Amino acid sequence: MHSAHVLVARAALEELSIDRLFIVPAARSPFKPEQQPASAKARLRLLRLAFAGLSDCKIDMQELNRDGVSYSVDTLRDYTERYPEAKLHYLIGADHVLALPQWRDADDLAKLAEFVVVPRPGQAVEKFPEPFRGQVLRGWPFEVSSSAIRERLRLGQAIDGLVPSAVAESLQNDNPYKSEQ
Repeated sequence: MHSAHVLVARAALEELSIDRLFIVPAARSPFKPEQQPASAKARLRLLRLAFAGLSDCKIDMQELNRDGVSYSVDTLRDYTERYPEAKLHYLIGADHVLALPQWRDADDLAKLAEFVVVPRPGQAVEKFPEPFRGQVLRGWPFEVSSSAIRERLRLGQAIDGLVPSAVAESLQNDNPYKSEQ
């Protein structure tokens, strides 16, 4: 959880004119099966601290509650059932665009939401592969990565300015990444 995540949330709320943005922590990524994330409890604590000031952002624990590997199509199917009249958007990093056809039930996934690409500075945004559709988020992209922050924490290095101050303070008190290999 870093400052760019909060800035991206703000940009999405403004640019897409959406009523609500759900933050959905994954139980386990299908693309990183060997990576053991920090505990759900620790990640939820950090998310709550980071998004405390954004009333239009809600943390949705459905993927954590489902446990196991998290698939976006399952989450979008759930939102389609809960909000049948809503136009759904799904935020993804620019590095995921070309991989969309490999996501579980890709054809169904493409029908359920419009994808919104979060660009990285200096990185070209690829055209959406068929049948996916979407747009690029314009606001505030800057280069901060979660993996770099986790590595800094593992090494005991400072993360000031890279994460919201409440998140930095929480991580100083209880660092869930210090034992990562």
